[in-house]
Amino acid sequence: MCFKQRPAKDATLSYFFGCAGHGKGIAVDVASGDEDWFIAEAHSAGVVITHVIDTHVHADHYSGGLALARAVGAAYCLHESDLARTSFEFMPLTNGQRIEAGNVVVDVLHTPGHTVDSICLLVRDLRRCDQPWFVLTGDTLFLGAVGRPDLAGREIEMGGQLYDSLQQKLLTLPAELEIYPGHQAGSACGAGLSGKPSSTIGFERRLSPMLSMPRDEFFSAVIADLPPQPLEMARIFEANLQGRSEQTARA
Repeated sequence: MCFKQRPAKDATLSYFFGCAGHGKGIAVDVASGDEDWFIAEAHSAGVVITHVIDTHVHADHYSGGLALARAVGAAYCLHESDLARTSFEFMPLTNGQRIEAGNVVVDVLHTPGHTVDSICLLVRDLRRCDQPWFVLTGDTLFLGAVGRPDLAGREIEMGGQLYDSLQQKLLTLPAELEIYPGHQAGSACGAGLSGKPSSTIGFERRLSPMLSMPRDEFFSAVIADLPPQPLEMARIFEANLQGRSEQTARA
C-alpha cells in the first residue's frame, strides 16, 4: 500500500493511498490548490487515481476534489444525501458500500453529526490481512476532540446524531485501529484538537473525555468553547455545493 497524509491550509489533512501492485489510488478531502500534488504523487507511485472522495461538503475550505477528479478522469464521491442539493454529477456513496482499488478496499461508514452527509472510511490492505488497518474519520472524530454539530444551526438534533455515530459505529471498531482525522490543531471544525497527525481508537476511547460522557453531558460539552464559525462559511459551502473553484467563488 502507498499512503501519504497531506497537511493543507486551514489545518486540513488530506490523504492519498492505494495499491501500487494494481496501479490504483484514492484521494480523500483534497483542498483547492493541491490538485497538482495529488497528480504528482500518483505518478510517483505508479498509480492511477480512480476515486476522489470528500468526507462531507466542506464549509471551512474550498474543495479541490471535483477539479482533481475531472483532471484525472476519476469518480468524484460524496454521500448519497448530497444528491438533492448539489449541481453536478457524482458517485453517491451509501453506508456499508465497498470501494475497491486493487488490494486496497474501503468500506464507507455514514457517520452524521458534524454534517448530515459526513462519512468515515474504513481501509483494509488485503495483501496483509482482511482486518481493517485504519479509518479516515473526516470531521466526525478528531484526536482529543469531536466534530462540531452547530454549523447547520440544529445543535441538539445534530449533536444526538454525532453521539450515536461515535458510540455505535466508530467506538465499536478494534482498539488497535489507527485513526487519521480530517483536521488537526488550528481548525475551526472543533475545539481542543491535537496537533498529532494520528492516533488509535483505543487511545482516544480511553483518554478523550468526549467519548466517555453520557448522552446528556455530551450535548452540553460538545458546544462549549467552540471557536467562531469559519470565515466566509456560507460562501465556501455554497461554492462546494455548486462545484465552483475557489478562484470563481472569490471573483
